[in-house]
Amino acid sequence: MVTFGIEEEFLLTDPLGSLPSARAADVVEALIPGDGSSLTSTAELLACQVESSTPVCSEAGEAIASLLDFRNRLSEAAAAAGLDVAPTGAAPAMGPGPAVVSATERYQSMGQMTGAVADEHYVNGTHVHVAVPSREEGVHVLNRLRPWFATLGAISTNSPYWQGRDTRFASWRLIQYRRWSIQGCPPFFSGSADYDSRVAKLLATDVVLDSGHVGWVARLSERFPTIEVRVADTQLEARDAVLLALVTRGLVSTALSEEAANVEGSPDTLADPEILDAGLWQAARFGLRGNLLDHGPNGGDLSRAAPEQVAALLDYIRPALEESGDEAFVRTGMAHVLATGTGAQRQREAVRSGGFAALRPLFAASLTAS
Repeated sequence: MVTFGIEEEFLLTDPLGSLPSARAADVVEALIPGDGSSLTSTAELLACQVESSTPVCSEAGEAIASLLDFRNRLSEAAAAAGLDVAPTGAAPAMGPGPAVVSATERYQSMGQMTGAVADEHYVNGTHVHVAVPSREEGVHVLNRLRPWFATLGAISTNSPYWQGRDTRFASWRLIQYRRWSIQGCPPFFSGSADYDSRVAKLLATDVVLDSGHVGWVARLSERFPTIEVRVADTQLEARDAVLLALVTRGLVSTALSEEAANVEGSPDTLADPEILDAGLWQAARFGLRGNLLDHGPNGGDLSRAAPEQVAALLDYIRPALEESGDEAFVRTGMAHVLATGTGAQRQREAVRSGGFAALRPLFAASLTAS
């Protein structure tokens, strides 16, 4: 079975004003496991962020247990430090000054080089790693996944608020990320040699510090034998993060099967990059409440209603979901998202009902919801 792992980023906030709190180092130290746990936590670019990484997972239940274990421990450690945890893709509010960058040498260098971009990088993502047999096959998987990144992004939208107001975007994180030197949909690669050559050229510039700074919404991991899909916002609930991981695994498994069978890729795997990037912008703007980029055999229009596009996605990966035993979980989870809304829709509903103060109990309840 194809294995996967999940990374989640969280925002630490001050309970009094719900502003980001630059005390991640204290919380991370308190989270160092003393029980042999294989789930790890680290600081992120900003000193108000904490990141977790699951062990290698094979099943949904295993991943949910890992995420909830960390989320519960994070909630307790933050509370002991007098802080809250916000499982959101972007900080709804922030202080007047620049963000505090974490004290590691790499992050300090990144902060110096990116200037005001890092000063306002109050965004958090869910990164899904899926195992691939080789870098060559991983590159071909990336090519085949390109038309689906916008759909994954729309399903995961959870960052509608920024600087105390509604951005009118479902994912402001995806928009904020566009300011980095390397961003958006990865290009089409002829193979792993082409991938490595083009990354090397990027690293030879003075605006890309290392391979981790190559911020495409999906890329080959340099640390693990995986592809890393980075399009998703941090999710309100652990189950939503696992849903995204299983859908991503289904896409990767489908792509591997097609590659092995020499199935010709969709013409849109070669689509103009501006079309695929416009699809990401569309997904960020509307989430599941509008249209999404349609790359199916319908011809004509390039957009169709989000629920139709989600249905097409599930139909495309159905054999892979059946083989992995994930179909029931994915179909139930996706039906729940379509019925109750993405994280962005749930945040907006909370604010409509109780103002911005209602985000705090929504985040607290969602963080450890099982």
